[in-house]
Amino acid sequence: MTTLISTQALQLDTHDGFLFNELAFTLRQGDRIGLIGHNGCGKSTLLGLLSGTREATSGTIHVARACRLQHVEQHLPAELASLSLYDALLAPVLEQPELHWRIDSLLAELGFDLETAQVPVHSLSGGQHTRLLLGRALLQEPNVLLLDEPSNHLDLPSLLWLEQFLLSWRGAFVLVSHDQRLLDNVATRSWVLRDSRLYDFDLPCGPALAALAEADVAAAARHAAEQKEIDRLAVSSTRLALWGKIYDNVGMARKAKSMQRRIDKLQDEQSFVSDGAPWRLSLRGKALAADQLLALDGLDVRAVPQSPVLFQVGQLWLKPGDRVALLGANGSGKSSLLRLCWQAIQAQEERSDLRYHHAANIGYYDQSLKQLADEADLSDALYPFAVQNEAARSQVARKQALISAGFPYARHGQTVATLSGGERARLLFLGLSLASYHLLLLDEPSNHLDMQGKGELGQALRGFAGGCLLVSHDRDLIETACNRFWVVADGQLEEWPDAASAYARLSAEDGPALTPAPRVEHVSAVLTDIDVQLERLCELEQLLAEDLARKPRHQKPASQQAWLAELEQLSQALGITS
Repeated sequence: MTTLISTQALQLDTHDGFLFNELAFTLRQGDRIGLIGHNGCGKSTLLGLLSGTREATSGTIHVARACRLQHVEQHLPAELASLSLYDALLAPVLEQPELHWRIDSLLAELGFDLETAQVPVHSLSGGQHTRLLLGRALLQEPNVLLLDEPSNHLDLPSLLWLEQFLLSWRGAFVLVSHDQRLLDNVATRSWVLRDSRLYDFDLPCGPALAALAEADVAAAARHAAEQKEIDRLAVSSTRLALWGKIYDNVGMARKAKSMQRRIDKLQDEQSFVSDGAPWRLSLRGKALAADQLLALDGLDVRAVPQSPVLFQVGQLWLKPGDRVALLGANGSGKSSLLRLCWQAIQAQEERSDLRYHHAANIGYYDQSLKQLADEADLSDALYPFAVQNEAARSQVARKQALISAGFPYARHGQTVATLSGGERARLLFLGLSLASYHLLLLDEPSNHLDMQGKGELGQALRGFAGGCLLVSHDRDLIETACNRFWVVADGQLEEWPDAASAYARLSAEDGPALTPAPRVEHVSAVLTDIDVQLERLCELEQLLAEDLARKPRHQKPASQQAWLAELEQLSQALGITS
């Protein structure tokens, strides 16, 4: 298969040391790659190197002539904010009138109607911004897309649209995402960035991470055996050197030096063992003997007082042990409901439509992370949480908790304002755990977490002793952590029995936006040569056979359906009958 991009000995130095060290890999035509790694490991930087917007300290990047690459970044350029959606799409090809005809058809392919095309960019949702960025890239007719966290801040309907788009995309792509479900469904190859190295697996995300974990166990075992031999030789070398000195024996001294050279060689070649994640997320909570922690009855939810009603809540309640997922499109009012509950709790307000157990200790995770005072140092920022738990009130207890969460002692005097988004999230989770709440109101808690952090959050919530009301669009987190499902739809808050039916309700609510995106390039337009068509047919049959050979939990039904549909189309074009 044609190689489009290759690298050799790629290295990038930073003030903290190597970000990348001796990276070597290839990207081939048709590759569907998920790029995985912890926050701060350099995923976005690597895309910048491949796209030419950043330069490596050393090493080479070779881009083939056949490679037509487009980099879809996380954020829209600031200069587009005041333009209409149509003009923002037009801007990249303004000097190429031969491509202007594509804009109208592209609007339909991206799920935009003519009315939305005239809306200013700054008024669009996060999902619409992602579609706009993709559209600007597609106008250049690329065969490689570099996608930098396009799923960030998307609501569930927009996320499902993105998944369908990537399944129908015929070119190669490198997708940076912390959404394992998305990566498992659309990518067939995984790059894992860790310890300044790149690990390459011809597997989807989940199996790749499992294979890496197995390799880590094997490496640790080898390292331990090698260290045992090094220690044995070191004892012998020391003893021989001592005897040589005491007895003035040149032969013993020579053997000791020879043994030391062997030790040095073994240490140089010793198996590498990863340091692993810099921290682990945990949440402590308490169960409360009560029939209900929170009850909603005839509640009108508004974004702010006196504004129009976003949705109404008939009669719903949350009891100890309930972990409720609150689902809905962006702007439907999910966060407004959590803020409304939190404000009533903070004000100790008595209401007939919103009641909470007055003995319950209730915590709130604000997606803007504004609960942590910017000017406070790390220890002082934890005090409002720690004061609610006698065992965590002391300065010593807070400092020990900070160290266990990956904040070394030297950083404890640092102010909250200097932390990254991921670090602020880590600090807020630590505060919630120290407080040991009976009920947690969590508003998009996974936004700043990497894949491992999301997995740990799901397991922490699953084992949380209290109750939880969770706003999230992360399907793995929802299905791992939650046992009840509330959906905002048609101006009402409804309960659904399981995640699948809740997603289906959201799909019905979203309407056309969830229909599979049309192919950007149709088979009839691209595969005109019979040999190329037959090659693609064989490739699809191989992909399908390999996927069916996997264990059921590792198979990708959505991809199988897409491959079968394309096989049918190619068979008809070639006149092949079963």
